[in-house]
Amino acid sequence: MFYALSKFFVGTILRILYRIEIIGLENIPKEGGCIISPNHKSNIDPPLVACFLNRTVYYMAKQELFDNKLFAIILKALGAFPVKRGTSDISSIKTSMRLLKEGKALGIFPEGTRSKNGKLGEAEPGVAMLAIKMNVPVIPVAIIGNYKLFSKITIKIGKPCYFDEYINFKLSTEDYKSISQKILYNIQALMEER
Repeated sequence: MFYALSKFFVGTILRILYRIEIIGLENIPKEGGCIISPNHKSNIDPPLVACFLNRTVYYMAKQELFDNKLFAIILKALGAFPVKRGTSDISSIKTSMRLLKEGKALGIFPEGTRSKNGKLGEAEPGVAMLAIKMNVPVIPVAIIGNYKLFSKITIKIGKPCYFDEYINFKLSTEDYKSISQKILYNIQALMEER
């Protein structure tokens, strides 16, 4: 109930501040564990994606975002939980795996951090590792726009990516990183589509 109210309230504000366009909503699985994987240019990306998808999205978000109490309340209300970057945060990994096992939609930015120049960078291994270990699809999402007030922001959702061929293989961190990078290429392709 609180999630739905928060989603409606924050979504309404975002629709006042920006012209929101959603493309490909049908590509989000209606049920079952999955990873929603958008590019990341702004701190408003987590609520932006969470408010306009047809499922509750539980976000792994950097610990620092929870330092601002008001923003922390909004993030938690929208299903976010903190992760300590630059470390193997076992607690956040366990939370992620539990959510996926329960059939929830987990939101993770493949780059692990916000892009400073708006361009896609290098992927971290986490998205691929969770997708393969939990045998769930990754849905690439491209957020397109300049975030200037009253400008258009397009949320373009791609088809699910499956990684069945990697199940039961012993993969290294570099392998996971390489697979995560392929997800970024899918996001780039969505951004370049006409």
